[in-house]
Amino acid sequence: MNRVYFDQAATSYPKAPGVGEAMKYYIENVGANINRGVYSNALTAEEVVLETREALCRLFHFKQPQNVIFTLNITQALNMLLKGLLKPNDHCIVSSLEHNAVMRPLLQLSASGISFTRVKTDSQGFLNPLEIENALQKNTKAVIMTHASNVCGSVLPLKEVGRICKNHGLIFIVDSAQTAGSLTIDMEDYNINALAFTGHKGLLGPQGIGGFLIDQELAREMEPLFVGGTGSLSDREDIPPFLPDKFEAGTPNIPGIFGLHQALKYLEREGIDNLHTQAMELTAIFLAGIHSLKHIKIIGPQDLKNRIAVVSLDFPDRDNGEIAYILDKDYGIMTRSGLHCAPSAHQTLGTFPQGTVRFSFTHFNTKAEVNYALQAIAKIIKQ
Repeated sequence: MNRVYFDQAATSYPKAPGVGEAMKYYIENVGANINRGVYSNALTAEEVVLETREALCRLFHFKQPQNVIFTLNITQALNMLLKGLLKPNDHCIVSSLEHNAVMRPLLQLSASGISFTRVKTDSQGFLNPLEIENALQKNTKAVIMTHASNVCGSVLPLKEVGRICKNHGLIFIVDSAQTAGSLTIDMEDYNINALAFTGHKGLLGPQGIGGFLIDQELAREMEPLFVGGTGSLSDREDIPPFLPDKFEAGTPNIPGIFGLHQALKYLEREGIDNLHTQAMELTAIFLAGIHSLKHIKIIGPQDLKNRIAVVSLDFPDRDNGEIAYILDKDYGIMTRSGLHCAPSAHQTLGTFPQGTVRFSFTHFNTKAEVNYALQAIAKIIKQ
């Protein structure tokens, strides 16, 4: 049986060439911590960590490598940003497509007097930027927004929303989980104050490494969520005021950073626009094939305009979980069914509580795999 992986929106597979070898090299040949020693192995580790910060700056058009903060994942990054920034009586704005990595921290914070407005997208997952302005209140402090939906693949208008934030003196925080490594993100041009990222999706790196890039003004305003040893100012017990130390207490996932370092080199060499084009070519084939079948709904954008390579399907006459199970059991096709940790998105798109069957692609997938999936779906709906 073929084994076909179409769950790239959850985590990319395979990883960029050399990621595993880079992590193995660190574990077997370097091993040292950073910021704690001046011997050669420690300096080797520090050099790779710095180069990784610099590569992320190039990717996101950001100029301050010291303001690149590493975390375990984007969920931790978003928790640090939201809980370090928002105070009682603050108000913020989110879209109705947000992942629980944003919504759960906000609901937790609402118990301490923080409020939020959920701006609804249309039924295809597209946001009218004017709705952001309509949601403004006197105490609005920030807009927190995903760049693209992990459910239906629709892309939200970051540049336009960023301009609104700048005009009204608001902080703009972006969740790039589904677009980092796929779409161009220009933090300066889009007026983004903080960009949260994860290494294991479009950046083609390992699990367990993520982080955020943050401008100096917001970094000064935020309080760190975690504090502890940094290897700096060790004669003092208060928190170092400078970056990245203010937000990087404890030992980071250095093997993960070595893997991400290798993945970023691959992305720079191949070009994210080129890789995205290849993934979208597969998406076009898939969408065309699904449009030719009956008894299936494409959820979200119906074509390639303003979308990424994430496609959700609803089978109104069947159980979506059963469809995903049959795809895996009988055809070896791995998808993700359910609510994708984004119940608000499914409510917006009309697929709550049944969820969808999600297919997601990268350039590592092939036309033959997509056509194989289309054939499998056609056989299943005839059963």
